[in-house]
Parts: sequence; structure tokens; C-alpha cells
Amino acid sequence: GLSKGNRREQELEDIKSTDSEIFELIKLEEKRQFDKIRLIASENYVSSAVLQATGTVLTNKYSEGYAGKRYYEGQQIIDQIECLAIERAKNLFGAEHVNVQPYSGSPANVAVYLAFLKPGDTILGMALPHGGHLTHGAKVSISGKYFNAESYALNRETGLIDYDAIREQALSCQPKMIIAGHSAYPRIIDFERFRTIADECGALLMVDMAHFAGLVAGAAHPSPIPYADVVTTTTHKSLRGPRGAMILCKEKYAAAIDKAVFPGMQGGPHNHTTAAMAVAFKEADNEDFKDYARQVVENGRTLAESMIANGFNLITGGTDNHLLLVDVTSKNVGGKPAAKALDQAGIVVNYNAIPFDPRKPGSPSGIRLGTAAVTSRGFKRKEMVQVGEWINAVISEPENHHLIAEIAADIASFCKDYPPPGISI
Repeated sequence: GLSKGNRREQELEDIKSTDSEIFELIKLEEKRQFDKIRLIASENYVSSAVLQATGTVLTNKYSEGYAGKRYYEGQQIIDQIECLAIERAKNLFGAEHVNVQPYSGSPANVAVYLAFLKPGDTILGMALPHGGHLTHGAKVSISGKYFNAESYALNRETGLIDYDAIREQALSCQPKMIIAGHSAYPRIIDFERFRTIADECGALLMVDMAHFAGLVAGAAHPSPIPYADVVTTTTHKSLRGPRGAMILCKEKYAAAIDKAVFPGMQGGPHNHTTAAMAVAFKEADNEDFKDYARQVVENGRTLAESMIANGFNLITGGTDNHLLLVDVTSKNVGGKPAAKALDQAGIVVNYNAIPFDPRKPGSPSGIRLGTAAVTSRGFKRKEMVQVGEWINAVISEPENHHLIAEIAADIASFCKDYPPPGISI
């Protein structure tokens, strides 16, 4: 039989003969993902099986509606695929109801708002500069334009969620919905506490677990499912699935959620993505994935120790999950130039605002690091310490182009020993 690398080449042959420009760009992106240390907290490597599922004839099929209640004929196979994805997600997360049709995380969140809120209703979510997501009520997002969006801040001293302050704020503004979850908060959220606050002010509780869903699936992070009315998540990031999303909720909200997704927000689901999600859920439902999730958290802690040892200031002083938020201004550099220099050196991160950031969002004080993708490559303690050393070397001399070129060559060579899933070069 063909080796995995040759099989992948064969799959791309038709692209090569049809569109050489796109073929070349795909090959360049494969090489970039292979040669660089990818520390974007929302990225990962999917398996060959997940990749293959996204490229199947399932993309040819339109399936508006739900299994057994479609608006087009010819759904005998698609219904089985969607039901498999739903059952696997329910088992993996212990959810009563799951909708696997949302195209991505932001539309999933908006669908939840559509199910329960009217324009002008009050929502209370984590402020964007403090680690919340755009869809948690940021003024530039539909969530901040259509609703009366109140935001809670982190504690200025600790950088941690201040539950007493949130309780006071919730009792004062009486939100219809409280949103817990984040895109840049390095600690575990107390879901039980959020549930108590929501109950006290009569609000629904939504948890956006897009970032840490894989850690929940792998039992390396507490689950929000027992506490939240509704949980949304992407299926990529730490869950190592395709670029999609799902909504998990209690059975009593099933009809409202399903109606909000279709026909409320979108038409036919992307069936090739649904199949790839089913594959990823199956891959996540075993001991190997639990080991992976534990290693992601362990690697986060190791990288945090390495960064602190190298004189960096970490927001909250460390991490309990897969991500770190680092204030780089102690090294006399801003987040954006630091991220640009790191990318040239072969370490891919994003610049990020920190809580109470004195700098503008376009050039903030911080960078965000995540350990999900490098853990998929097999990085462990020794490798994470090395990554911390490289980050320090680059950020200490971001204008030293000779040093940066040397580190880039070292990293490309280093990465050869850690082939990522789904890519053979």
C-alpha cells in the first residue's frame, strides 16, 4: 500500500493539474505548519482521518432540516452521519441534547442569543480586553450592537475572575443571560459559582467552552455541562476536529436551539464537516486522548515556569489550561513587534491585550501562547523548556535579524523530529 505521505500527494494531484497556484500555496502552508512551532492557542493539527473526511463527496449534498425532518430528499446516508456525530458528542460530554450544525463558533453563539433573547435584552459577559470573545458582548460585534451588553472585568490585582463583583453587577443590571467562557483566560472557571449567580438574578447561563472543550473531553478540565443551560464550542482548537461548532444543552431547550440554528441562522449544514466532527469525537473518546489533554495542561505549566524563569510577567502568574497570557513590556517591547519577531524566528503566536492594558488594541502589551498544537507533535517538558528559551532569546533582541535567522534554522531542524499529525513532508 501507499505510505501516508504518498497517499496525500496522490490526493493533491488533481489540485496540482487543475490549479497549480492553489496547489503551490497549499504545499507552502503544509511546510509552514511543519517547520514552525505553532503556539496559537486556538489552533491544532487534525489527524489524517479528519482531513480526509473534510474532503469527501459529502460536500455535494444539501440537507436543510434535521435527521428524519429534511426539506430535500436523498438524506438516507446523511441522517446516519449526523446522528452518529450527535450521539458521539452526547457521550463524550454527557450532554442531553447536541446540535452539530453551526458553521463556526460565532454563529453558534449568535444562535443561542436568537433562541432566548430579543434585541435590547441585557447580557453580561467577560470584557473583550480581559479575555472574553467578540461575541460575548463586544461593541464591534452583533452581540454588542443588538443587545444591551454589560461586561465584567477581572480583578486588577490578581488578574482573576472576581465572582463577588460579578454577582453584584448581575444583581444590579439583571441580565437575561450570563456568559461564562473566554478566549484568553489562563485559569479554570468556577462554573458552579456562575450557576449560583445566574439563579440568584433569574438569568440563563451560557458557557462558551470553545477553547478548552478538548481538555473537558479528555478529563483534564472541569466540565460546564452540569451547570450551564447551554454550552457552545468550536470543534477545532483543543478538541482536534474540523473547523465547525456545536451547541450542547438541556433537553428542555432542544427545540428552541434547533429552531434558532435552522431556519433561524442558517440553511443546510456542511455535511463533510459533520462527518469530520464525528471522526474527531471518536478519536477523543479514548485513553490516548486523555493522555493528550493532560499533557497539554502539563506543557502549559512547564512553558509558564520557563517564561517566569526568563523574567516574563504572566497574567495570573501561570496557567491551569492550555493558554498563557504574557505581558512582554518588561522586555521593553510591545506585543505586536514581539509577535512579528517570533514569527520570523519560527514561533507563531498572536499579540493580545492584557487586562487593564494601557496600550491600544492594535499594538497591545501582551502575547497569547497555547500548547494544544505542539502537544499534538509530541512536545513534552524538555521541548517546552527549550521553547521558553527561544522565546526569551527572540524577545530580548527583536531587532537582531542575524540571531532570528539562526533560531529559525534551528527550529526548522528541531521540528523534523516531531512530525505533526496529518502532514508528511
